[in-house]
Parts: sequence; structure tokens; C-alpha cells
Amino acid sequence: MTSPNDHIVRYWTRYVAADGTWRKQGPPPGEDLAAFRAGLGRPAGTVPALWPYYTTPIDDRLAKQGRVSHELAAEHAALALFGLHQQSRSDPMHRPDVRLGQALRRLHKQSEQDKGFVREAVDRRVNAAASATQVSAFLTHLRGLISQLRTVGVPLDYDWLLRDIRAWQRPDTRQLARRRIGLDYHGWQPPAKTPADPTTAPASSPQ
Repeated sequence: MTSPNDHIVRYWTRYVAADGTWRKQGPPPGEDLAAFRAGLGRPAGTVPALWPYYTTPIDDRLAKQGRVSHELAAEHAALALFGLHQQSRSDPMHRPDVRLGQALRRLHKQSEQDKGFVREAVDRRVNAAASATQVSAFLTHLRGLISQLRTVGVPLDYDWLLRDIRAWQRPDTRQLARRRIGLDYHGWQPPAKTPADPTTAPASSPQ
């Protein structure tokens, strides 16, 4: 699911350092985040306020047909969700190396009645997102989950999220993204090696 565009420095990386803290210029301007939120639920390329923030190269062949690439569609959606996630938060909501499933697992652990949602409800929403076969449905469920992540202050890696959204646009790569999200959400860990019992001496060879 890698792409030649994965090396591009996206908007959130200009403001958030590799350790998850703000760079010297501080948080992004509120007007930028408002522009991003204007893209929620709307197709890539149809919101002029977002045009200056796109970093994905334009595919001329698709542009002549009035279409955009899967990459640009994914960047548009990720920018819109970042604008939602970062809204009214003083701490960065982009955190390198925190994949979507890992962030949602933290949300599940932190869910409480007084936050307006419970763990069972989080499970249902995560399952609905993971079961979606259309990108539009996936993004609709993500929007609700991102709002909850913002409520409890759980960040995630928006470069990874962009890849997940891009992957959701094709059946084969969707399966891989779905599997990774599921494993991360349910806390899969490699099986620990069983240490040898030091009290058990190897059998001696017959003389």
C-alpha cells in the first residue's frame, strides 16, 4: 500500500515534529482548520478553500476528465478530518506512528459514561467503519470516531490515516487496511517466546 507520494511533507507535518510536539511556529492557524472542516463530506476538488493546502501532484489525465486521483481524494479527506480533530485542542492531534486502530483502542479504554459514549458504542462504531465497503461510508463513520478522539484528546498519525483512506478505495488494499486496523484495535501482540526452564537439566548421554 505504499505510494511514491508517501514521502511528501503534508500539512500536519509542517506543524508537528517527529516527537509529537509543536514545531517552533506553534499550532496551525484557526482559519486553516476551519477551511479543512469545510471539506467534510464533500468531494476532493469541490471546496476552493482547500485548494492551497493540497500537496498531491495533479494527475493531468484525470483532471482533463474532471476527476481526481485516489491519492488526492485521500489527502482531502485526511485534511478535513484533521481540521475536525484539531479543533479547540491546544495539544497536537497528529502523532507520528500512532495508527488508527491503536488510537481507537485508546479511545475504547478511556470511554466513560460522562464522556457521552460507552465502550460498547465505540465497538459498534469501529465495527461499522471497518465493515464499510464504500469510501463514503468509511469516512462517515470515521468522522464520528474522530470527534470522540478529540473529546478524550487521543491523537493519531495522519500520514497513516491518509494511507488507510487511499487503501479503502480498492477492494484488495481495503482488506489489508481492514486487517491492520482490526489487529491494532484488539491489541494483537506477537506471541512471547517461552523461556527455557532453568531447573530442567538436559538429559545426560548414556555412557
